[in-house]
Amino acid sequence: MAAATVALGLFLSSCADQAPEEGSDQRTPSPDLELGPFEDVPSAIDDPAADTLPEPLIDVDRLISGGPPPDGIPALVDPVYEDAADVDWLESPEPVLAVSLNGDHRAFPVRIMVWHEIVNDTIGDVPAAVTYCPLCDSALAFDRRVGGADGGDEPERVLDLGVSGLLYNSDLVMFDRQTHSLWPQIEGRAVAGTLTGTELERISVTVMDWERWHDAHPDGQVLSQDTGHDRNYGLTPYTGYDDPESDPFLFDEDTDARMPAKTRVVGLGADDTAIAIPVQETAERDVVEVDVGGTPVTVWIEPGVASALDSAQIAEGREVSATGAFRPEADGRNLTFEAVDDGFTDQQTGSTWNILGEAVEGPLAGQRLPAVDHVDTFWFAWVAFSPDTEINTR
Repeated sequence: MAAATVALGLFLSSCADQAPEEGSDQRTPSPDLELGPFEDVPSAIDDPAADTLPEPLIDVDRLISGGPPPDGIPALVDPVYEDAADVDWLESPEPVLAVSLNGDHRAFPVRIMVWHEIVNDTIGDVPAAVTYCPLCDSALAFDRRVGGADGGDEPERVLDLGVSGLLYNSDLVMFDRQTHSLWPQIEGRAVAGTLTGTELERISVTVMDWERWHDAHPDGQVLSQDTGHDRNYGLTPYTGYDDPESDPFLFDEDTDARMPAKTRVVGLGADDTAIAIPVQETAERDVVEVDVGGTPVTVWIEPGVASALDSAQIAEGREVSATGAFRPEADGRNLTFEAVDDGFTDQQTGSTWNILGEAVEGPLAGQRLPAVDHVDTFWFAWVAFSPDTEINTR
């Protein structure tokens, strides 16, 4: 039943867009951007194993069509934003993807991301792509600049990323419009095409509820529903998909039996340093201290976010948790943390911190902990990309 629901959702997502009303300030991608601007190189979308391309890093037979063609789920390439103070269409528990770069604070509502999956933009002067894969419930952001390294011959490119319509390990496979290389989202690396082996630099993302993001950044910017596309924003086409008893959609491998496939986890590290922290559904905040490749990391868990993959109305989804991962250091000192009624507190100064790693009260108010790359996702997806992962049992 869940798989049928997802298939229907993907079908609806690929329906033709309706044009904006006359006089609207909605922006829509130019038709010329579809599958372009394209460099004169072989396309991995057409043939990822072409003899003229580098050898793929994966078995390309495991690239599975999710239903829509390339751009059938339309990435946003010229997004419009609203001042947070003017937004009256989001409900308190709705999930947003929080991204902050160089003092530029943005919220990307999952009610929009679930229909578009990728937003290409510039945030804090950084060309960025903010991405969300509903099938893995994974949110990641990337710097879109590749190449141009000191001493290297490869010119710098700023990539525009789109939705290829392919899945790998049930994960969104992105493509870049410049070379048509293929990039599984959780991997963050080109696995087929001209740019094979190129990695995108990660940008920290926190999935949290709208109310707490707004409280933290009342002067921030929010991705507008005026996208130039006709979608049922606020509804999810993935109703019931996060049922713990259901199977992943178009996942073609055996799932790792150490935990149920759709256990929510925080994924940290990579390869032999990879760690998965199960996120139990709880009504209380929690702090988990772990070591990731020799680096101490504090992971915070805070309930109060509506699941985007449960009820038809996202705002009515069952409660799940937001998470943050940070190096526990600020103001030149190492800190230890515990959960309290109104957030998190460090034992050294008694300052209060929010889920974004920002000190909001106390001697360290205004300080921010260094973010650590992490992924909130389902267990099946994390372990598929990091098969040697350890499970933190606390």
